[in-house]
Amino acid sequence: MPEKIDSTQESTHDEPLNSITKALLEGEVIEAIRTVYDPELPVNVYDLGLIYGIHINQDRTVELTMTLTSPACPVAGTLPGEVEEAVRQVPGVKSTSLELVWDPPFTIDRIPEHVRLELGLF
Repeated sequence: MPEKIDSTQESTHDEPLNSITKALLEGEVIEAIRTVYDPELPVNVYDLGLIYGIHINQDRTVELTMTLTSPACPVAGTLPGEVEEAVRQVPGVKSTSLELVWDPPFTIDRIPEHVRLELGLF
């Protein structure tokens, strides 16, 4: 007997996003980014303030803008790819692109206050 395939999930991923589904998808993207940690600090890259922008297009492609703590960051060659791959794994995301930027430069002011408190950066 042939296996029945549920195409409901696939078809919903082909439909244009409305404001609610876009917000839900953005939340899932943020949670995926939060699984990627800076190797030198016990903080994920989202809460560290390294993600400058998340843009979700109607076709479910995701454009990210990210920085690193410094241009000489030892994981500059790998960390952006980890973020991109984490987002690519989110159900409903068709593709992901990431732009690494240095302007504005990263400062600890980008780190939310509660995270700075946990890290003792006051």
